[in-house]
Amino acid sequence: MKKKIMSILMAGITVFSMAACTNGGEAVTDGGSNGDGGNASAGGVKIGAILVGDENEGYTYAHIEGIKKAAAATGIGEENIIWKYSVPEDESCETAAKDLVDQGCSAVFSNSYGHQSFMQQVASEYPEVQFVSMTGDTAAASGLNNFSNAFTNIYESRYVSGVVAGMKVAELVAENKLSANNYDSNGNVLIGYVGAYPYAEVVSGYTAFFLGVQSVYQNVSMEVKYTNSWFDITKEGETANALMADGCVIIGQHADSTGAPTAVEAALASGKVAYSVGYNVDMLGVAPTAALTSSTNNWSVYYTHAFEQVLAGQKIDTNWAQGYAQDAVGITKLGDSVAAGTAEKVAEVEAAIKSGSLHVFDTSKFTVGGAPVDSFKTDDGFECISDGYFHESEHISAPAFSLRIDGITELN
Repeated sequence: MKKKIMSILMAGITVFSMAACTNGGEAVTDGGSNGDGGNASAGGVKIGAILVGDENEGYTYAHIEGIKKAAAATGIGEENIIWKYSVPEDESCETAAKDLVDQGCSAVFSNSYGHQSFMQQVASEYPEVQFVSMTGDTAAASGLNNFSNAFTNIYESRYVSGVVAGMKVAELVAENKLSANNYDSNGNVLIGYVGAYPYAEVVSGYTAFFLGVQSVYQNVSMEVKYTNSWFDITKEGETANALMADGCVIIGQHADSTGAPTAVEAALASGKVAYSVGYNVDMLGVAPTAALTSSTNNWSVYYTHAFEQVLAGQKIDTNWAQGYAQDAVGITKLGDSVAAGTAEKVAEVEAAIKSGSLHVFDTSKFTVGGAPVDSFKTDDGFECISDGYFHESEHISAPAFSLRIDGITELN
C-alpha cells in the first residue's frame, strides 16, 4: 500500500479521524482467547475490517495503514486481516459483519459512524465476537459486553494546526500583505473552514482550530461552509473557492480529499493571498506552496492496543480516546510557507497539551452569545464542563462539543 502514497496524493485524495481509556481489561466470552481466558496465538487470530472507502480515500487509507502497522506490532499476519472495502452506511454493513464472523474473525472493526447501528445489531447476535464502531457513541448505553467505540483526540492536533495558521495570519498582518477584503466589518481577519456535516465531531474540530488561531492572533473571524459529504473533491474545491471569494486567507478543513488544498494552491499561484491547513495527510504534494500543515491521526496506536486486548482474551475498551500524550494525534510536516518561529511555537504548545497545562476548550477563551459557558450536559446527563474547561471525549470517545461559539459563522 505504501507504494500508492504518492499516487494517492497526486490524484488529490486525503484523509479524514483519543483522553482516558475506560472499561479495559475485562474478560469477554471467547473473543479471541484460547478458550481458557489466556493469551491467544497471534497466528490464529483473524481480524475483520469494514471500511467506508478504500486505499484511494484518505480517511480509510489512514485506517488501513494503522491496521497493518498494528498487525505487524502484535504478530498477527496480514493474511489474517480480512478486508471489506467501500461498505456503504446501510444494511451492507450488517451483511459484511456477518460474513466476517462466518470467516472466523475474533474481532470486527468498522471505521464510519453510519455503520454503528448495524455493528451493534450484529454484536447482539454474536456475543462470542468483539465489534468496534469507530467514532460511535452508543457502546456504553448498549449494555453489550462485546461492543465498543473508539476515536482519537483529533481536536488536540486541530488546535495545534490552528496555532500554525495563527502564526501565518500574524505574519501576513505584520507584513501588510492583506487587503480590505480580507477583514470583516469589525476589523477581524477572515479565515474559512470546509466542513463535511454539522455534526459535533466537525464542530469540535473547527472550534479547536479556531481557538488555536486565536491563541496566537486574537482578531480573527471564521466562516464555515458544509459540503454535506465526507468525500467530494469537486465540492470541497468549490467550497474553498467560495470562502476565498469572501476574503478568507486561511482555509482549514474537515473533509477527506485534497480538493480544498488544491484550490488554495491555484488561488495563491494566481496572486490571491491564501493558505491551506489540511486533514490527516501531508498536503505538500498537491499544495507545495499553500499548504502549512495538516492535523493527523496515528491509528496504529489504537489498533495495536485493541489487538493486544484481543490476543490477551480481554474485552476491548468500551470507549477509547487518546491524543498527544499517547502519540495518537499530531500534525504533518510544516510547509516552507509557515511563519518564522512556527516550529518552536508548535513544540511549546504540544508540550503544554501533553502535560495537561493547556486545555483546548478552556472556557475562559470563548463565549456563546456574548456570555461565558459554565455548563454543558450530554443527553445522558454527563456534565462536560468542570475545572474551567470542556472535557471532550472523556465521557464517551466520540466528540460531544457542539457549542457554536462567538466568532464563527456557519453559512450553510
